[in-house]
Amino acid sequence: MPHVLQKVVFPLDRDPDLLPLYADPETWSVIDDEPVRVSNRAQLTNILGRNRARVVSGRRVSFGTYFNAFPASYWQHWTPVRDVALTVRTQGPATILLYRSNGSGTKQRIETREVDGEATSTFHVTLDQYSDGGWIWFDIAADEKAMTFEGAEWTTETAPVRHGKASIGITTYNKPDYCVETLRSLSDAPDLLELIDRVFVIDQGTQRVADEDGYTDVAAALGETLAILTQPNLGGSGGFARAMSETLARPESDFIQLLDDDVRIEPESVRRSVVFGRYASTPTIVGAHMFDLLDRPKLHAWAEVVDEAPFMWRALYQEKLPHDFSVANLRQSPMLHMRMDADYNGWWMCLIPLEIIRKVGLSLPAFIKWDDAEFCLRAGEAGFPTVSVPGVALWHVSWVGKDDSIDWQAYFHARNRIVAALLHSSLPGGGTLLRHSRRLDLKHLMMMQYYPVALRHQAIRDLLSGPEHMWANLATAMPAARALAADYPETVVHTDTGVPLRSRRGRQVFPLRRRHEYDNPTGWRLRWFTASTLASHWLRPTSGDRSALPEVEYGKEDALWWRVPLVDSAIVSAANGSGKNVYVRDRTTFRRMLMDSVRLHRRLRREWPGLSRRYRAAASDLTSVERWRTVFEDNT
Repeated sequence: MPHVLQKVVFPLDRDPDLLPLYADPETWSVIDDEPVRVSNRAQLTNILGRNRARVVSGRRVSFGTYFNAFPASYWQHWTPVRDVALTVRTQGPATILLYRSNGSGTKQRIETREVDGEATSTFHVTLDQYSDGGWIWFDIAADEKAMTFEGAEWTTETAPVRHGKASIGITTYNKPDYCVETLRSLSDAPDLLELIDRVFVIDQGTQRVADEDGYTDVAAALGETLAILTQPNLGGSGGFARAMSETLARPESDFIQLLDDDVRIEPESVRRSVVFGRYASTPTIVGAHMFDLLDRPKLHAWAEVVDEAPFMWRALYQEKLPHDFSVANLRQSPMLHMRMDADYNGWWMCLIPLEIIRKVGLSLPAFIKWDDAEFCLRAGEAGFPTVSVPGVALWHVSWVGKDDSIDWQAYFHARNRIVAALLHSSLPGGGTLLRHSRRLDLKHLMMMQYYPVALRHQAIRDLLSGPEHMWANLATAMPAARALAADYPETVVHTDTGVPLRSRRGRQVFPLRRRHEYDNPTGWRLRWFTASTLASHWLRPTSGDRSALPEVEYGKEDALWWRVPLVDSAIVSAANGSGKNVYVRDRTTFRRMLMDSVRLHRRLRREWPGLSRRYRAAASDLTSVERWRTVFEDNT
């Protein structure tokens, strides 16, 4: 009996922005090495259902798209599957054309077949030429009259390595509307629910999911599959650790599928991730790509890695993100055809085999930030890879309208990155991590952002106290970080009151440049800029009148680290556009924090070897099922 690996689907929403991710009825050309759309006849009226569509007379539709092409390279590299069948069902006269690509995106025709009437066409493909990359897809061209595409799927006769179901773990904090919508999407996907054991919603907020409009209906539809578990806010790590712990007790579950709360899912992607996990040659973490929920054709995250020297995360080919599929679809994007290997995957959507959890433990008690990266690094060291699979994705609120490096989350960014390095870095002193950390302090201090520096220093003091602090402040670190904001006036967001917030010199406007083309100093100019700015902020006294008009105003995109330090006060737009922050230079605070930064980083470098041994010795306790269950019992 054939096993379904992937189904051809169309979007759940009648949203024209989504169509390029599923079907490409457009004609493209290339001008100056850039893809150019020659014609655009994409019509949502031609989508007849979740799996059916009309192809009008004389038109051609390609399924060489993000969600409907088959990622052959990933299946060849990570699974034992070698023979795949594509079955296409059609009604009416048409030509079906089967294509493949290689790792450089070069297109090659595999087979062509003419059909008429009610037809079922099966194509057999061997996965033996896709080691570096490559997809397989098909196009359908209608002849003298319209035809109907009735559905298609990719199957194999190869049996899966594992057969267990997956439980889903959703961690949420005051986003009940998103959660109910996710539950509704799950309840409307019977082919996915066949693979699901339980759906655990870990509700850590004050706005309960069970009180949201529509919850009663979706709860009835899901029945005993759904379980709502409430607990105090222990962050993403506490919520996901709870979901992991609960799933370990489920004999029918072999996997836990982690989902963030502020997302919209593609149910077929969730199904594919479970199927891929079943087929993986060794137990494998199956990660999802992330599209922007507020700009849905844009892909914001694919395979992610941790660079060893600075011990910092990034996406492979970071400079190419976000990728806009409305500008260049899959067939017009050669880079998307290579196989990208990941170190970790964000927990916006990530499938983890329970075998891995039993071997390496649960999440660190990190609250938020780096818990996902650290877990995957830990699993990788134990021999379990992470694979970010194309065609497995969801839509998540992106970081375009956020700047969590300067709000209360700065504490967790700093602490958890260093803790992860103490646990996993193979370089003395974490490589260049501490130098990079000092530079972040300097950047914030020169930009008059004293609040994130205070949080970063508290993070270092806490981690210097030893690993037990992570349990001690799991539930209190976030409230303490937020409370500290009251001591720093720059954290106040001045919203629109009808009276404009003004500066003496007005808004500074800079020439429009392409992304990544900035006028920042480099080389000797950078060294001179840093030295002279630090000296200026150290020596020059500042006015005690914070009520005076700020000197200038910057838009968020223009408030860069080499511009803001040139003034003593500035108005800067908030990242989400909700208002403005006022930054004022404070020589006393600057001096104190600069000296604290030097002392703390010197101490951290001096104590690094001993700290690393302490954290590694405590790793099993920091991630143990038993310790986490004690925490859950104490917080019930």
